[in-house]
Amino acid sequence: MAQFRLQGSKVLAVDMTGDAVKAKNGAMVAYDGQMAFKKMSGGGEGLRGMVTRRLTGEQMTVMEVKGHGTCYFADRASEINLVQLQGEKLFVEAGNLLCTDAALRTGTTFTGLRGASQGNGLFTTTVEGSGQAAITSHGPAVVLRVTKQYPLQVDPGAYVAHTGDLKQHLQSGVNFRTFIGEGSGEAFQIRFEGEGLVYVQPSERNTVGGEV
Repeated sequence: MAQFRLQGSKVLAVDMTGDAVKAKNGAMVAYDGQMAFKKMSGGGEGLRGMVTRRLTGEQMTVMEVKGHGTCYFADRASEINLVQLQGEKLFVEAGNLLCTDAALRTGTTFTGLRGASQGNGLFTTTVEGSGQAAITSHGPAVVLRVTKQYPLQVDPGAYVAHTGDLKQHLQSGVNFRTFIGEGSGEAFQIRFEGEGLVYVQPSERNTVGGEV
């Protein structure tokens, strides 16, 4: 199996001995040894995935990288976070997914109002199985644990990804004061309940909720 490691915080090094990984198209920045690159349709999910992703708007362009040696990946100097999956499912925006083991299955799932509040649409990408994945964030992400006793509220613009058995709800503090300029300044949050981990970046994207 390919071995993922960080070369600094902004470059992912993947050691391969005839293995394959799926990576964001064009994310290779260097390699040694012998590598072959093949663009994959539908986020690597074939024709069905291509149709699904076009319908959901959760576009993802992926290439298969296979070979012997070390391949280095990066994405616009973003910070890179390694995620080890052991039969779990990772929920992440397609734009934050840099690389996965080839054996991990990717798909899409409905996110409802949480996705809409982020301005990323109503669907998100899932990564499922056992293996490693690398996700990007704007600044070093923190990994916050959620338990049944301690739910977590996250700004939609700072959310990156999550794993585990978590339910998510959109909380709103919008009231009439919001529209006269006397709102709380944090009009929307995502509330996570259950057991799992949430990846949060120290930077807030421009979101629909952030404009309220």
